Amino acid sequence: MEHTLSLEEVRHVARLARLVFKPEEEEMFRQQLSRILDHVQRLNELDTSRVQPTFHVVPLKNVMRRDETRPCLPRDEVLANAPDAQGGFFRVPKITEG
Repeated sequence: MEHTLSLEEVRHVARLARLVFKPEEEEMFRQQLSRILDHVQRLNELDTSRVQPTFHVVPLKNVMRRDETRPCLPRDEVLANAPDAQGGFFRVPKITEG
């Protein structure tokens, strides 16, 4: 089964990912995403009934350090390099749709 995404579907995915494409890029991404979906569909057609489910193909060992409490930096020192701070907090731009 061949997937052919519409330009509207590409625009929808772009909005979800908060990406902005130029009109000339939309067709390129439509073709690329359609090919990716075709490839995933081919992978879904493989018979994996005799393959043991695994999370990782190699054994993993936790190499992270122990979680230990340590003193924090003073708030004034942390906020000293903030581009915008107010009331002891970082100020960031409001996130808006589209």
